[in-house]
Amino acid sequence: MLSPVTDADGAPFWRYAAQGELRVQTCADCAEPRFPPRPCCPHCQSFTSEWRRVSGRGRIWSYVVPHPPLLPDYAAQAPYNVIVVELTDAPRIRLIGNLVTKAGAPLNSFPPEHIRIGARVQAVFDDAGLPRWILERP
Repeated sequence: MLSPVTDADGAPFWRYAAQGELRVQTCADCAEPRFPPRPCCPHCQSFTSEWRRVSGRGRIWSYVVPHPPLLPDYAAQAPYNVIVVELTDAPRIRLIGNLVTKAGAPLNSFPPEHIRIGARVQAVFDDAGLPRWILERP
């Protein structure tokens, strides 16, 4: 399994995810959420930020089902889905992840033919602290 590559700006996202929390970097001056994390607010150019917890709820905005050839660590699980989730708390924020049947389920656990744009999802976290998504109402 691949691990995320972190930098100084994004490290807090992964630290909170490892604790089972979904947080988004937010400007401490204008309160504008931003993702991906970066040092300066694109809205007001402030360099102050904080990490605000979000509900982890959203909707599927888009998705793709990759097929081989893939990176070797993922090829054995193909086909699997990669979804783009628009967060309910911050609609301009879209996170990438996988739709799974339950927390801890493998990447290929959700049948790709049942994925629907607009479906409501909730964040869950695997043992490594990676955010995944499950349907709010299976």
